[in-house]
Amino acid sequence: MLTFEEKLAIIASFPELKRHDVSLGRVNFHFEESIMDKKIVVYRLHPNGNGFVYAEQLDGNYPIDSNGMVNIRDFTEQELREVIKQSIESLSESEPFEETWVNAENQTLRIVEDFNTWNVFAGDILDGTFATLNGAADYLEQEGFRRLHDKSPE
Repeated sequence: MLTFEEKLAIIASFPELKRHDVSLGRVNFHFEESIMDKKIVVYRLHPNGNGFVYAEQLDGNYPIDSNGMVNIRDFTEQELREVIKQSIESLSESEPFEETWVNAENQTLRIVEDFNTWNVFAGDILDGTFATLNGAADYLEQEGFRRLHDKSPE
């Protein structure tokens, strides 16, 4: 496990992030140029090595909590650099997020981000609106859909 100081050095190597010291020795890092209201990339990095990185919009590669954060306690240097890079990119995209899902009958639905809400569309018809990408994805999974690029068995 990387130490607090090692994690700080890695995170500080991203010039687009701004450090904010918070209570109990914890540190947040903000991406001030975010195109979304969300600006915190690194959340509550603690002297014990625990901390979180915003990963809600990252193709499901990380186990995230209800706030869209992945715990980085046991990340290697390479893993930490990659998740931070991806997080910054996800908050920098000028194109709206859109993802296609398909079910066993080959029916498709789309998740489209619109002003920090996540809408599910069947063609041009709005099927549902969710506060988070995770909420929309959970709904589609419960309905028997999977990401179009996901090759996992049904």
